Amino acid sequence: MFTKPNMFFFCLCSFCGFLFQLQVSQAQSPLTQNVTAVEGGTVTLTCKVDQNDNTSLQWSNPAQQTLYFDDKKALRDNRIELVRSSWQELSINISEVALSDEGQYTCSLFTMPVKTSKAFLTVLGVPQTPVISGFKGPFNEGDLVELTCSTSGSKPAADIRWFKDEKEMKDIPSIKESNGKTFTVSSKMGLRVDRNDDGVAVSCTVDHVSLKASPQVATQVLNIQYMPSVKIDFSRNFAREGDELRLECRVTGNPTPEAVKWKKDGAELPDPDRMVVEGNMLIISALNKTDNGTYYCEASNLLGENTAEYILFVYDPSALAGQTGTDHAMIGGVVAVVVFVTLCLIIVLGRYLARHKGTYLTNEAKGAEDAPDADTAIINAEGSQANADEKKEYFI
Repeated sequence: MFTKPNMFFFCLCSFCGFLFQLQVSQAQSPLTQNVTAVEGGTVTLTCKVDQNDNTSLQWSNPAQQTLYFDDKKALRDNRIELVRSSWQELSINISEVALSDEGQYTCSLFTMPVKTSKAFLTVLGVPQTPVISGFKGPFNEGDLVELTCSTSGSKPAADIRWFKDEKEMKDIPSIKESNGKTFTVSSKMGLRVDRNDDGVAVSCTVDHVSLKASPQVATQVLNIQYMPSVKIDFSRNFAREGDELRLECRVTGNPTPEAVKWKKDGAELPDPDRMVVEGNMLIISALNKTDNGTYYCEASNLLGENTAEYILFVYDPSALAGQTGTDHAMIGGVVAVVVFVTLCLIIVLGRYLARHKGTYLTNEAKGAEDAPDADTAIINAEGSQANADEKKEYFI
């Protein structure tokens, strides 16, 4: 039979024991963290306890199947391996992670009662390499080109962006469809093409959290057919008698234009001995005035024909020299006139200043000129400014 003091002591010890067990129980709660893995990658699940008095740890999958009990493997899955097993930690690896591995995993600490902690595994579905469809052979200038970019297998849904010659094309919508686990994303782009688009790369880029800084890209180079564009370059600005003149016909087109044709005034070249065609170049040697006229370069392909022209005027060297002398004479005459007008203005201004005179009244009083000092001059001064002599000065 307990006395009252003994009873009080027993209750106090029981209460302290309860607090100690409660503190130990709280300290023994396992700690886990949610994790994210990329499909096909490897993920680590870690369970830790601060204090553990020889108590076992266990990992279970979302189906509540035991994966590891301490260091003992319970489930036959070669993808699951032990990383670390101790009284304070149980860590396992899951390699070649699949979308089906996603879910809530449980770490159990076998105390009385059993303590558990949950860790959710999120698996990211990697989008497949995008594919561009709708490119049907070469397009003609002015056609409307419609291309579709699509990718599947992403989780969450991927984003598609379009680029033309590395410049992003804005405001092109995407369609996202789900099959329950992953998404298929597609985007359709329309482009009115011209000859400047020939050879330009159009690409679609797939952005996704699983790809980090390396987006997936599909590229299609445009093939645009257009009529030839023709331009004539010449070797000299002034064609003089006896000189050689080279005319180059620069041609672009798709398909590649056939060999160019040179004509003069709408007819065949009149002097094949002096007028020689080498590739796209016309060479005229020993120019003379009979070569004056309009020269044409013609180019054609399956889509049509185009022409450029060059008007040739052959100058007489002596005429050019005389023209140069005349120009110098005209310049010299203009300079002489400017100098003459300037001199005339100087002479007129000088005469005007010489004849201009100003009149004003001085404040000198009579008798002041002979005064030995200033005081005497003031005393001897006669009259005032009103009756002072009028002084005149002239500007010379």
